[in-house]
Amino acid sequence: MGLRNAQQVTTAPVAAVGLIGGYLVARETGIRPLGGVVLGAAGVFAGRTWLAKGGPATTAALSALYLGGFGASHPLAKKIGAWPAVLTVAAASAAASYALVDGR
Repeated sequence: MGLRNAQQVTTAPVAAVGLIGGYLVARETGIRPLGGVVLGAAGVFAGRTWLAKGGPATTAALSALYLGGFGASHPLAKKIGAWPAVLTVAAASAAASYALVDGR
């Protein structure tokens, strides 16, 4: 068993699951670094497809949005709540992934 070919991966759901799953794992276990592992694993998995399909500039932009969304979700959560913040940044990351890589 190996990883699926990078050209065949749809990254929008991977990005969304990384952000939502990372938050959920950190919240439910109380171990924030474990949530970071989920976030990082999904980001690396999506990143290999972003690179294969979109090139380095697209990969850098989507990676910045993915990680920036993670960072932005914290202050956003203070304004709109934790789950709405996580879902907002996950949707933004997924939409960008679709627009720049998956939808081509």
